[in-house]
Amino acid sequence: MTSSAPRRTVLAAVLAAAAGAAAPPLAAAAGAPARRPVPPVPAPTARTKSPVDYHAWTTAADWHQGTAHGTRVVAAARPGIALARPAGTTVYRDPHTNKTATWEYATWTSPAHRLRVPATEAVASWNAHTPAGTWIAVELGGTYSDGGRTPWYVMGRWTAGDGENDIRRTSVDDQKDGRSAVSTDTFAVDDPSSGLRLAAYQLRVTLYRRPGSTDTPTVWRLGAMASDLPDRFEVPASAPGLVGRELRVPRYSQEIHKGQYPQYDNGGEAWCSPTSSEMIIEHWGRRPTPQQLSWVDPSYADPQVCHAARYTFDYQYDGCGNWPFNAAYAATYRDLQAVVTRLSSLTEVERLVHAGLPVITSQSFLKTELDGAGYGTAGHLMTVIGFTPTGDVIANDPASPDDPAVRRVYQRRQFENIWLRTKRHDEKGQVKSGSGGVCYLYFPVNSTPTQHRVLRELGIR
Repeated sequence: MTSSAPRRTVLAAVLAAAAGAAAPPLAAAAGAPARRPVPPVPAPTARTKSPVDYHAWTTAADWHQGTAHGTRVVAAARPGIALARPAGTTVYRDPHTNKTATWEYATWTSPAHRLRVPATEAVASWNAHTPAGTWIAVELGGTYSDGGRTPWYVMGRWTAGDGENDIRRTSVDDQKDGRSAVSTDTFAVDDPSSGLRLAAYQLRVTLYRRPGSTDTPTVWRLGAMASDLPDRFEVPASAPGLVGRELRVPRYSQEIHKGQYPQYDNGGEAWCSPTSSEMIIEHWGRRPTPQQLSWVDPSYADPQVCHAARYTFDYQYDGCGNWPFNAAYAATYRDLQAVVTRLSSLTEVERLVHAGLPVITSQSFLKTELDGAGYGTAGHLMTVIGFTPTGDVIANDPASPDDPAVRRVYQRRQFENIWLRTKRHDEKGQVKSGSGGVCYLYFPVNSTPTQHRVLRELGIR
């Protein structure tokens, strides 16, 4: 059904911030001092009441604004950065293979992004191409609202593959400075009630390859969602608006994969995130090739779901539910972009669906809190594909017994509340966290003008 192990206590507090320019890559674990002074944070721009700020670097102009040490801007239809010349070499011991290897690296560091509303949480996400034997590390560092600086936090060490010459993609545990910490993929302020916030951040990406190789990673999108949501068990209800549309999205059940490839998060019963990702990837006309699926047992149905689970798997988290890793996987397909962000209501989801954009949502709930689901979960992903004429949610729910049963209709008020709340009670009455409206958005580079406009209005460009 859903994950057998609860997805970390989601967003206990959040956010980290940014400082520094280029430091040798693997010295950047939390707690390591910055090697150079942090550039001054730019003056704030016009403020908004929105508690969510998604910002990304995607254009050639964006990439030229950053500080490059060995990277170059790739001028193409999809601009990015690549490794031009090594800034140095480093030795990395992979904790999941116990292999030690030497790597060339180059770095790109973003300008400081001052948040419109200082934040308690942040989640980075990226889109990149990593040929075999290459990888990237994404870090976030920032400035607290009292002027202090965070360490550089590792938000992910990522590669698309898992071959003999690849590292194992991984989050990094035990990163903290006594004021904030990183839990898998989420930066959080330890005590939001103290008033401490993340005022600004930078992102740094390090590109790695084998010494002497001419291969290079290419990073097309680098961004982060920062937010400051109030603690709430209930959220205001939104009124139905753009309703009555349903998108045609493939239906895949995670449940039919129970017991398959248990090395990836105990098999299919915990594959809600990659199963949801695969549905939308295929909605946009992309899918793994027969050659890419040749490793899957031919007797298994929907082998592409097994493939998605394998290539979203986080070897430290020991699961397939790392939010940025799912987005990064989706973006390995031709001309697909992917971000992790937050939305504030089902009204915003309606706008996306009306424009032809399905939305993957993250929620936690008791069995009694979502009529028709038939289960409870500490963390689950499903895909919103439409709205009934009365405004109820049409979702492709992978926690269904088979593919035909995946399409569900859930009551609007129930669905909206379990998705947007930040606090909830579990079956023992204990207070736990909720995702606060976290979602994945996957969309083509060549989206329609209407889709681009809706995304832009929701802070995604």
